[in-house]
Amino acid sequence: MEAFSDGVLAIIITIMVLELKVPQGADPDTLRPLLPVFLSYVLSFVYLGIYWNNHHHMLHVTQRVSGSILWANLHLLFWLSLVPFVTGWMGENHFAPAPTALYGVVLLMAAIAYWMLQRTIINSQGRASLLKAAVGRDLKGKLSPMFYLIAIPLAFVSRWISEALYVLVALIWLIPDRRIERVLSEMKE
Repeated sequence: MEAFSDGVLAIIITIMVLELKVPQGADPDTLRPLLPVFLSYVLSFVYLGIYWNNHHHMLHVTQRVSGSILWANLHLLFWLSLVPFVTGWMGENHFAPAPTALYGVVLLMAAIAYWMLQRTIINSQGRASLLKAAVGRDLKGKLSPMFYLIAIPLAFVSRWISEALYVLVALIWLIPDRRIERVLSEMKE
């Protein structure tokens, strides 16, 4: 499951980078119109990196994989596979309200799918779940969907505040999350 997921995420990132079009001309000014496309790419790349990193750690404390875990994982990969589409649409349209809102919907659905995968793993492991011990109260996991729910309708009022909320969630998750590493190191002792 880990290798398959890694491969899918690598393909998603590859698709995104292939959407970056080379400008016609050697003048640095030809890059200016590509700035929104590039910025949306960077944000999405960071998000996919965060998902990959956390997914990787989560699977390290997963003792066995069941059919329900496989389906929950596929559900997450479905939403992540839409990231190149919404990234391109948002960037090509210079963060217009509808593409910015849809970007948030995909982020929200990916967050829900990740939570569902996490819960499925915890439920399959029972009371002694290492993942449950590592996740704890999961403040970041609860804050992220709330920020998305605020940012989605806000895209039609102020797309820049909406984008700022998407960046804020990414920054929250960029701070290394040592919970799973801590549980793994305690287990070795």
